[in-house]
Amino acid sequence: MSEPAKWYVVHTYSGYEKKVMTNLEKTVENRKLHDLIQDIRVPMETVSEVKDNEVREVKRKLFPGYVLVKMVMTDVSWYVVRNTRGVTGFVGPSSKPVPLTDEEVAALEVENHVTEVNYKVGDTVSVVDGPLSGFTGLIESIDQEEKKVQVIVSMFGRETPAELELWQVKVLE
Repeated sequence: MSEPAKWYVVHTYSGYEKKVMTNLEKTVENRKLHDLIQDIRVPMETVSEVKDNEVREVKRKLFPGYVLVKMVMTDVSWYVVRNTRGVTGFVGPSSKPVPLTDEEVAALEVENHVTEVNYKVGDTVSVVDGPLSGFTGLIESIDQEEKKVQVIVSMFGRETPAELELWQVKVLE
C-alpha cells in the first residue's frame, strides 16, 4: 500500500447516512478491510433550538445525503463502498471519484489537527491579519478547540476585547 488514504464524498439516499455508515463499518469489519477503508463519518453540528420556550441542543447533519469515507482507492474498496445499500455513488465523474483536497478536509474539520501556539495567556502579541492588523494587545484566553484567542487591544484609549483566530496573532519579541 504505497498510496495514502484520502477522503472521498459518497452520495446516499437522504436519511440513509447513518445506515450507510453502519453498513460500511460492518462490511469493513467482516471483510477485514481496515487497511483500505480507514474511517467513515457523517459530519454533524450541534445547534441550539428553541421549542415551547425550551432551549435544546440538537445534532444536525451538516451535509444531508452525504457520507465522508477515508480510504485507499482500489477496485476492491470502490466496489465495497459503491455497492453498499443506500449509496448512490461517489461525488465526481462516474468513472473516477475525486478525493477531497487538504484544504477542503481542513475546512470541513473532519480530521482534528492540534494547533501548537508559541504564546500563552498574559503575553503581548501583535495582530498580523484582519481588521485589527497592526494593533498590539495582551492575550486574555486561548481556546484550542475553537482555534480562537481572546486579545485585549487598546483602541482610542480604551481596552477592547477582540476574538481572533490563533494564526492572526504573533508574539512580540
